[in-house]
Amino acid sequence: MVYRVYVEKKAGQTHEADSLLKEVQEFLQISSLSSVRVLNRYDVEKIEEQLFNRSVNTIFSEPQVDNVSYEVPTGKVVFAVEPLPGQYDQRADSAAQCIQIISQGERPLIRTARVYALEGTLTADDVAKIKKYVINPVEAREATLDMPETL
Repeated sequence: MVYRVYVEKKAGQTHEADSLLKEVQEFLQISSLSSVRVLNRYDVEKIEEQLFNRSVNTIFSEPQVDNVSYEVPTGKVVFAVEPLPGQYDQRADSAAQCIQIISQGERPLIRTARVYALEGTLTADDVAKIKKYVINPVEAREATLDMPETL
């Protein structure tokens, strides 16, 4: 079974999202973008539910600065970006190593993605420009928002 969790910085800690909003408005000249949310998505397989639940607030997030959700984020435009197959994913590897250490068992399979939730009066061209800006095609691609059956 695959478990999924979304982790987002709490208000006042959203430096990455705030910076991206400013860059898009000033550099890409898309002033109609009113807000950006950036979340880390973790898909985990080969793990017991109890261990996954324990890992949510110890490995995947820091309760003092992160909000956790199990639902796809909402927004005018929502898209995810994942590493290309074969591309090293440090976030996933580190999380898998930590879970293996605390469980003293086998390493789970973990896949990560960055999820962007955009708000504003955006045209299809605006969305395409933003995606081109945040997705480096050498190392990443747009990911589906659907829940996989297996990793």
